[in-house]
Amino acid sequence: MDAANTLTLDDVSVNRGAGPVISGVSLTVRRGEVTALVGPNGAGKTSLIEAISGVTAHATGSILLGDTPIDKWSRVNRARAGIVHIEQGRAVFPSLTVRENLSLTARTDSEMEEALAHFPELEKRIDAPTALLSGGEQQMVVLARAFAARPAFLLVDEMSLGLAPVVFTRLFPLIRTLAESGVGVLLVEQFTHLALGLAGEALVVAGGRVAYQGPAARLEADPELLRRAYLGGAAA
Repeated sequence: MDAANTLTLDDVSVNRGAGPVISGVSLTVRRGEVTALVGPNGAGKTSLIEAISGVTAHATGSILLGDTPIDKWSRVNRARAGIVHIEQGRAVFPSLTVRENLSLTARTDSEMEEALAHFPELEKRIDAPTALLSGGEQQMVVLARAFAARPAFLLVDEMSLGLAPVVFTRLFPLIRTLAESGVGVLLVEQFTHLALGLAGEALVVAGGRVAYQGPAARLEADPELLRRAYLGGAAA
């Protein structure tokens, strides 16, 4: 089955405990484009992308891959359909070597080689246990694994978390490279202006609801609009 070109949320809400943590989200992520999902801490960004990838269930609304509802699909089936989720932190298997980590998603030697081409540092340490790598190198392993999986859609949750700015700015452009290869990227990132500079479309969520939805360039060019959105004010 050919990969769908869109990943769509229709009025999605996600609950934690007794009530909703985020509500009323409608969004379309298109292949070849980056969509930034930003907002203050605790606004529900992580909960939303966990619902998309199947880590957690959503309470209301629908999630579609192309025209196909995937609400009842398992996380494994969503991943097999091309939805890859890079979670917060560096989700590597520390006892495995770099090569073994990459082999979890690379189906052929050529897929592994293509992924490693973006990370020459990893080629030098291909047979080292990932536990011995620096935090930045471990994040490279996570990204290389995503490249090797050849996703249709990539959900990235706070890739910069715990990394020095010099390392993060080295890795961040690779998200654009993935998008240019035809991947649809939904990017959650604490460095708002970097995310907006990379994205075509943006959502700001605050207080568990969408406070802005539209061109990322508009937010980047208007600090007052961005400030109001972060405070939860309606921004058309």
